[in-house]
Amino acid sequence: MKFVRSSLWLFLCLYLNFAGAGVPGHHSKKAEILWDTYGVPHIYGKDISAMYYAFGWAQMHNHGNLLLRLYGLTRGRSAEYWGADFAAADKKIRLFKVPELGREAYAKQGHEMKKYIDAFVAGINDYVAANPQAISAPLKEVLPVTGEDVMAHAIRVFFLEFLAAEDNAALGQILRPGSNAYAVGRSRSASGNAMLLANPHLPWFDFYTFFEAHLQAPGFNAYGASLVGMPVLNIAFNENLGWTHTVNTIDAADRYAYTLKDSGYLVDSALVPFKYDTTIVKIRQPDCTVKNDTTILQYAGDEPVVGVKDNKAYTLKIAGLDSAGFFYEWHMMAKADNHREFKAALQRMQLPLFNVIYADKAGNIEYFFGGNVPVRASGDWDFWHGTIDGSQSKNAWSQTHGYADMPKLFNPPAGFIQNANDPPWYCTYPPVLSPSAYPSYMSPVGMGFRPQRAVNMIRNNFSVTFDDLVKYKLNTGVEVADRFLDELLGATDKYPDPIAQAAAGVLRNWDRTTDSMSVGGILYINWYSKLDDSMFKQPWDPAHPTETPRGLKDSATAVKLLSIAAMEIHNMFGSLQVPWGAMFRFRAGAYDYPANGGPGNYGIYRTIEYMQDADGRMRSAAGDTYVAVVEFGRKIKARVLLGYGNASQPGSRHIGDQLKFMAQKQLRTPWTERRDILQHLEKTERLGH
Repeated sequence: MKFVRSSLWLFLCLYLNFAGAGVPGHHSKKAEILWDTYGVPHIYGKDISAMYYAFGWAQMHNHGNLLLRLYGLTRGRSAEYWGADFAAADKKIRLFKVPELGREAYAKQGHEMKKYIDAFVAGINDYVAANPQAISAPLKEVLPVTGEDVMAHAIRVFFLEFLAAEDNAALGQILRPGSNAYAVGRSRSASGNAMLLANPHLPWFDFYTFFEAHLQAPGFNAYGASLVGMPVLNIAFNENLGWTHTVNTIDAADRYAYTLKDSGYLVDSALVPFKYDTTIVKIRQPDCTVKNDTTILQYAGDEPVVGVKDNKAYTLKIAGLDSAGFFYEWHMMAKADNHREFKAALQRMQLPLFNVIYADKAGNIEYFFGGNVPVRASGDWDFWHGTIDGSQSKNAWSQTHGYADMPKLFNPPAGFIQNANDPPWYCTYPPVLSPSAYPSYMSPVGMGFRPQRAVNMIRNNFSVTFDDLVKYKLNTGVEVADRFLDELLGATDKYPDPIAQAAAGVLRNWDRTTDSMSVGGILYINWYSKLDDSMFKQPWDPAHPTETPRGLKDSATAVKLLSIAAMEIHNMFGSLQVPWGAMFRFRAGAYDYPANGGPGNYGIYRTIEYMQDADGRMRSAAGDTYVAVVEFGRKIKARVLLGYGNASQPGSRHIGDQLKFMAQKQLRTPWTERRDILQHLEKTERLGH
């Protein structure tokens, strides 16, 4: 109770300082929020500042505790607020100077975007002032939120957690960001209208959480989703165009190793001294006193030293940290009415990473490989994807490639674009972009099973309907089953084994999907997981990118592995006849449904990653998040979904309320017209009236 009272007292003191503050008085706060029955805010602002003010308010309404925790972490003061468990995170934030970068990025904002960020922040602060009981007391210590917090949060998420996650070893395979996307042009569309599929795959928690919203003001009308804490829509569509992102195969963060000597490190055989900084991390104790932890931060030039081992100092260098215009670029993308305006926004080159997949009402589609790729003197993808020898100055870089240098494709002859986190070379099929036309470090050459499935589903459909695109999105088929199952079944006849033949009996009746009632998927994937690349007769071949790898090199070994896989499944379940949904579940809040879909590395387009739950079953933890299928006709046609629901605030009825659609393999209709919103209205809020 002492901690809670202390937190409340601190909040009351802070409230006196910020209540009624936020955007200056000349900024309008007049906005209306129509909340629909799935917790989606439809915001009508008197002007764009008022719209973004209400967007901040709405994010606090649905995700207030999460948003304040994220901002508190980004300040590098979370241990001061919430205790010793956060000390390591604070030290990392300070090592990378995230708060300083946030201040610098906020100061670089133009007048217009600074006004919008300030409005967003005012909405956040004013929401808590008006609804203090809605927010957990310890989290109120972060208040008041500032524009610098917003910018620092974005820098942490996009640069440290997305771009540098692999180099930082921050996340395991299951949590790697990913996505699916299609754009279908006029020539391939049954209706003659361009269509877009937006389908980011991210973890279902923390800073990855999406917030679905509809933002409207004079001169602005866009529907989409943003990551919680971001003041603009990151993926969106309007009456004339839309875009989505997939995480691209970009190397914009490099690990360097410097050889230690005496008290410094070597560059071209010359001794260079390290730079040092001292930071004091305040750590709240259980009795609410604060302990100071003095930490020395070490740098090789401007690169933070993240570790020392075997006489080497390891640093991390991230491209684009001086970029500050990413929010304005997204704002202008959402505001654009045509391809010319959208392209002008992209040419700002402020987005730190991401593929951009685009479609519009004029029938155009486009692919763009975005982000800050360093200009390097030499070396290919494999070289720069490893640890770089920092002792040779030739391996240093200081510039990044401009818009003209980046892979891009406008209205390809095949009439469609796809990306499933694969390199740009196969964004359409037959391929148009050639790796040889770009620096060899720009992106690797390769194609996993999920992008192969994306191409294989659409390649022979020359009249794609809206319903086709929805079906592709919800497809739970297993590409590696189409590739290897028949050969495996033939091998069980050639090398008879009682257990393997029993397993083959199950697999012969399997529909090769991961639908909830499908029997055989658990068994097959357990078998396939025991293979490695050396077991394929033909490895992946760039001349046949969507049909390889193929063939089993050693059929006898494949049968032995099937027998082992079958015994494991039988020991676990007491049977080989196990429906997919008996083990895999969609769970959020009070909801629990049999799941469908599975890990993308098996070529499952309905990508869901799972973690073991307390009852031993596998719980959906990542994969499909926000989904939008849009047709840009005379009138927009769209279907959307945010599987885990549009809220995380304790007690919200919208935690998990869309999981039923995921379980039924359905999408929902977004209400974009006011008359439809009013027919599905949960409540109305009028701000500043």
